[in-house]
Amino acid sequence: MTGALAFASAQTISFDRTTFDYGNVKAGADGHRFFTVKNTGDKPLIISEVKPSCGCTTPEWSKDPILPGKTAQIKVGYNTGIKGAFNKLIEVYSNDPANNRSVLYIKGNVEDVAAGSNTMAQEANLTVAPVATAKAVPATAKRTVKKEVRKVEAAK
Repeated sequence: MTGALAFASAQTISFDRTTFDYGNVKAGADGHRFFTVKNTGDKPLIISEVKPSCGCTTPEWSKDPILPGKTAQIKVGYNTGIKGAFNKLIEVYSNDPANNRSVLYIKGNVEDVAAGSNTMAQEANLTVAPVATAKAVPATAKRTVKKEVRKVEAAK
């Protein structure tokens, strides 16, 4: 019975969301996003570690205890210099006895700025004229055309 009582009066971690969808972002854009952490228990919550799944993701968080009913933020930075789709996980370790390891996710797509300019032109309904290419005309064809021109001129 004592264990159940101690468990009921503990620190409890909760998040405003567990997945942050960046959507489409431009290469080199600000890759920082925030998760809000709330202590819904009645004892101080301590986040001991925030561990990203790879070096392309950098977390920042306060080591200060989160008091009961209060919130804090975990700042997550993704390297938007890496083009293409991404889906990364971030492990959050705390002193919540029921949930000492929580998992957050970030996902999205980093667009190449140069490739995006063609898309923007298409969205704006801009017409791009095709570039003409010159073809080499064989010398025999040139002579034939000249002969035909002389015949037409002589007939006039």
